[in-house]
Amino acid sequence: MRAQIPFPDISPELFSLTLFGMEFALRWYALAYIVGILIGWRIVVRSVRNARLWPGNTAPITPSQVEDLLTWVILGVILGGRIGYVLFYRPAYYLQNPGEILQIWTGGMSFHGGMLGVVVAGWLYCRKHGLIRVQVADAMALGVAPGLLLGRIANFINAELWGRPTDLPWGVVFPGQAAQDCGPLTALCARHPSQLYEALLEGLLLGGLLLWMAWRRGALRFPGRITGTFFIGYGLARFLVEFVRQPDAQFVTEGNPLGLALQFSGYGVTMGQILSLPMILLGLWLLARARP
Repeated sequence: MRAQIPFPDISPELFSLTLFGMEFALRWYALAYIVGILIGWRIVVRSVRNARLWPGNTAPITPSQVEDLLTWVILGVILGGRIGYVLFYRPAYYLQNPGEILQIWTGGMSFHGGMLGVVVAGWLYCRKHGLIRVQVADAMALGVAPGLLLGRIANFINAELWGRPTDLPWGVVFPGQAAQDCGPLTALCARHPSQLYEALLEGLLLGGLLLWMAWRRGALRFPGRITGTFFIGYGLARFLVEFVRQPDAQFVTEGNPLGLALQFSGYGVTMGQILSLPMILLGLWLLARARP
């Protein structure tokens, strides 16, 4: 019998209560967003308060402006993440059910869409206040990893975005459809905990690398180096993890033209991989421009 790890019995909700006949609940995923944004905000504020980290010993943005920018970023994450999910992953479904597009509480957010939303929000804010965009982007990139780390852990707790079936000893038997989706001859299906792979690569390792580069290697003195490293690091991590992550079912069930499988080493190229390639190319371009 192959080794399997049972899924931990953790409720997706921290608590729920009923007020005036209405039920309110705080979910791990919402808490991950809140805490990730707060930690990221503190990292950015600390970096801009340390003027010696920046070109000419001058930070591109003030701590008070970081607080203002945070509001723009939150809106960019929510709007971009939702619109990206609708357009990249389930266009056919939402074309038939447009009234559900705004129902973000039902789930469905795209990281790549959220990233585009943040880029647009940051660009508009910098344009409004006359800030150096690439340096502000470097500051913002420093604060992204905590949200990625906590968000992927929340995905694991929610038992969503699980990986492909595996015989490896750390395969996890997720509840529900995931455990029954390996064929009629398999009673329980162990899968890659791909959410935790992403938490480690995109959150912990990439975040630690960026902080080390900024505080120990003076990377912020070369505008674009931190942002470029983030794009490359996230793009590569996501591209690799997609090989062991369960493909998005809506590509098959809804006939999404963007999700047509392209054969690559025996696997179909997923939407996550397709969207990660431009990030890697943009990161390489930024690094090339950031050379001393």
